Amino acid sequence: MSKAYKSLLALSLVTFITACAQQEEEFVVVDPEPISTEPVYTGKYK
Repeated sequence: MSKAYKSLLALSLVTFITACAQQEEEFVVVDPEPISTEPVYTGKYK
């Protein structure tokens, strides 16, 4: 094999391994908003 062919093969192998490496997933926690709010006491029925 020629030097150029070996270099190209090595470069493509390194690129393939880098692309297929397992990447860390980012874990994001979001607080859910309430579906409905509690009715506010207005003092109407005293």
